[in-house]
Amino acid sequence: MSTRFWFGGAAAVAISVAVSATVPVAGQTSRAPGSNPQASAQNSNAKGSAEAPGPKPGARKAFTAPRTPWGDPDLQGVWTTDDMLSIPMERPEQFAGRAELTDEEFADRAKRDQAALERNKNAVGAFRGDVGSRTFRQTSRVIEPADGRIPPTTPEAQRRVALRQALRSNPPSSWEDRSLYDRCITRGIMGSTLPVIYGNGNQIFQTPNSVVINYEMVHDTRVIPLDGRPHVGSKIKTYLGDARGHWEGNTLVVETTNFLDDRTGIGGNGNGAPTSEALKLVERFTRVEAGIQYEAAIDDPKTFTRPWKIGMTFTTQPGYTILPYECHEGNRGLEDILSAARAYDRAVADAVKNGTPLPPSVWLDGQEGNVYGPTPGQVPVNLNETLSR
Repeated sequence: MSTRFWFGGAAAVAISVAVSATVPVAGQTSRAPGSNPQASAQNSNAKGSAEAPGPKPGARKAFTAPRTPWGDPDLQGVWTTDDMLSIPMERPEQFAGRAELTDEEFADRAKRDQAALERNKNAVGAFRGDVGSRTFRQTSRVIEPADGRIPPTTPEAQRRVALRQALRSNPPSSWEDRSLYDRCITRGIMGSTLPVIYGNGNQIFQTPNSVVINYEMVHDTRVIPLDGRPHVGSKIKTYLGDARGHWEGNTLVVETTNFLDDRTGIGGNGNGAPTSEALKLVERFTRVEAGIQYEAAIDDPKTFTRPWKIGMTFTTQPGYTILPYECHEGNRGLEDILSAARAYDRAVADAVKNGTPLPPSVWLDGQEGNVYGPTPGQVPVNLNETLSR
């Protein structure tokens, strides 16, 4: 049992108690949906695993997914993406053309994962990040295109990114200049699903007519109807979109549309190029022996030059529970960001008044320079150029 003091986003704080993982890192080869068909068979133990070698062919019983009392595949429980932390989002160049690691590469990753687990167990102090307890062979979380790389963004999306970067490179005028995550509003669907430093829990509930997914950090919750009802009208848009689900054999398929424009991106905590109202997200949840095989197909023609997919495995962790996340109550980070901005404004004003050099900019990663533009108080040149396009 260890006490964890968690500081989220710009520092939303949740103070809770959790049971630390106590098992060694175990090797898995669960193949991501859409990955190389030559990849290892789903759910078999990986060669080079930190545990004992896998069983001989034919010795393993075929996995049968559990069922709910009404007969649907049972996805219920607390799942995490902690085991995906050591898999890069995009495929590194050294793994080009390969969906899975070699035995030697897998052994190296397993060794690093085990070291991370030991560091977390033996760390001194209040803070504990999340770590996994298994190692997977995937070379990237992006499984399509075949190169494992996120497709290029459109000119429109590049303009959105430039505007956002320009705003974030200057002292915020108000809380509205910060991200929705910093403000404890939402991380979006993919921002809540992709693994980050902590809070990677996904709790799933089921009824005959709906599936409910509760995300640990910020506690966004989705209620997904399964009764065949159509999407709401196109004028109704929300942060998490409008989801509709159905079963295809043992797989839950969830199609989500009606997203708000320019709010969150397809990255950890909602970072990345902000998606548009044209986004269509199709998720697939399949119960497998290792946990839940998850696939997300992203189609946003206003943001990306082509559709692409992410594949991950949701797993269970020893003693893992969904912890309280009092984001607004503990959001000292946003308060500190705004107070620091006003202090910097005063420092700039004093420098101009006294004819002394402007203070170094804390809003440009500590680089010296006048973030206000050619004259203090002016909007930066790059922001003017971005807004005029």
